Amino acid sequence: MLIELANDDFIISKTDLKGRLTYVNKIFIDIAEYTEEELLGQAHNIVRHVDMPKAIFKLLWATIQKKEELFAYVINRTKGGNAYWVFANITASLDDKGQALGYYSVRRKANPQALEIIKPLYVKMLEAEKRGGIEASNKILTDILKEKGMDYNEFIISIQK
Repeated sequence: MLIELANDDFIISKTDLKGRLTYVNKIFIDIAEYTEEELLGQAHNIVRHVDMPKAIFKLLWATIQKKEELFAYVINRTKGGNAYWVFANITASLDDKGQALGYYSVRRKANPQALEIIKPLYVKMLEAEKRGGIEASNKILTDILKEKGMDYNEFIISIQK
């Protein structure tokens, strides 16, 4: 079953530098169908859906480890096997000296028209991953971005509007 977020739902989480959950808000707990105790200390990928291209996560980690923010469309899986799409913003949490302490993510309802673009893109990327790995999947994304003359964040933000 596909769960749809309400317009005013904001899923918030924090992780340590290795991606282990250190904070989850009530909306995250409710939508993901886990308890707070089941989530805290676990890798954030506890909610990773199999329909999510690994190339997107490779880009995500490469971006946030440089202390840059990333926007992305993500399909997640609940404890009960349901799915939900989000428009995510992920960024590093920094100390007063600019050192990363962990990562902070805010997710909200994805624009349904944007998902009409993202879903077939992710299907192509997943097919490429099965044939040629993450590099092949990343090439699909890179080619589209080159064709549009945009970087990844510009593309993602442009279709969320």
